[in-house]
Amino acid sequence: MAPLVAAQQGEEVFSFLRYPTSSRINALGGQNVSLIERDPSLIFHNPALLGAEMDGLLNLNYMNFFGDIHTGSALYTKAKGENSAWGVGAGFMSYGNFKQTTPEMQIEGEFSVEDISINAFYSRDLSEKWRGGVSLKFLYSSIERYSSIGLAVDAGLSYYDSAKELAVGIVVKNAGAQLKAYYEDRYRLPWDIQLGFSKRLAYAPFRLSVTSLYLTNWDISFIEHFVAGIDFIPSENFWLGVGYNPKVARDLKLESGNGLGGFSIGGGVKIKTFDIGVSVARYHPSALSLMVSLSKTLP
Repeated sequence: MAPLVAAQQGEEVFSFLRYPTSSRINALGGQNVSLIERDPSLIFHNPALLGAEMDGLLNLNYMNFFGDIHTGSALYTKAKGENSAWGVGAGFMSYGNFKQTTPEMQIEGEFSVEDISINAFYSRDLSEKWRGGVSLKFLYSSIERYSSIGLAVDAGLSYYDSAKELAVGIVVKNAGAQLKAYYEDRYRLPWDIQLGFSKRLAYAPFRLSVTSLYLTNWDISFIEHFVAGIDFIPSENFWLGVGYNPKVARDLKLESGNGLGGFSIGGGVKIKTFDIGVSVARYHPSALSLMVSLSKTLP
């Protein structure tokens, strides 16, 4: 049985949308909107990263968050001509089973808690270096006999200069509303504006990424608005990455110390038509979260 975790946080609902849905991005600190790779899972973070080069790709992701809490996603992408592409996908987060009790603490049974998103993506090349993309999300959440429905949109831009191997991305995430409340009060979605860049070093197979997030919330410290990651990419068939997220490190800080809080690491290989990625990060003081990603080119 998982520890009690509500599907909403404070005055925010569908907060599971803040967590990474890509093993590669999870390795680089958990947030990134600028990576240019033939990896469909990246488009959950910025729909403008979708392109015709992702024609016919199936992508699956799974993460054991901690305890009985786990999350995953599935995605299929397809090119539409030479300059546009579309995709369909879904994601979920299951919080496990909980005991249902009376006010006198008599156990009457169990209930489950789940969050689900169903996504549609579209992108188009705006020029040789610029690409725009949007995604529409239908959101559903259930807590025992209570349920909630929401609708959200991501809208992003991606810039890539292949000569300089410089990429820049910006995205407005989770702009929308809770259409149906659990009970009476409606809550806001975890909307955000994120901006970032990725730059490969000129004479070494390393790429630096810096992403700024929570740009709609300035109640946190300046450093907590940034996530940094670096990946080692000696070839198209292999990568290693490490990242650091200062806000996660602060949220997980303990008096007894928590040296790994905020750090993440991962790697991936390509074997024939399969791309496999694995990453590890800490999102809870007592456990590491393992994420596995698999992509395959379909005929």
